[in-house]
Amino acid sequence: METILVVDDEAQVRSLARDILLGAGYRVLEAEDGEHALRIAEEHPGAIHVLLTDIMMPGMNGKELADRLAVMRPDTKMIFMSGRAAEVISDAGVLIPVDAFLAKPFTVDRLLNKVRERLEYRSPFSRPR
Repeated sequence: METILVVDDEAQVRSLARDILLGAGYRVLEAEDGEHALRIAEEHPGAIHVLLTDIMMPGMNGKELADRLAVMRPDTKMIFMSGRAAEVISDAGVLIPVDAFLAKPFTVDRLLNKVRERLEYRSPFSRPR
């Protein structure tokens, strides 16, 4: 069973993502901000397969969180969510891979497809298994 860490400062978005992911058979960890997410990542004994994070959050943004989490857990795949257009996000100085972006609001199918896609993604720079 894969574990997904959901990070969003909006409780409604977190609970929607949690319910969808739990219904699909994933284990879900939740955090309301980047600092809490990093504490969870430090304390969680098992793997965290995917970080599903909002991009624009108070304090640490989603990209900063992903960069810090990647040092702790280099095998974790990243998905960045936002209700803002990609151009607005890049204008704010946050550059993310297009294939790791999920627009909010999302549908059940779009969320589950993006998670599956990221879980199956193998970077050309990945270590062989």
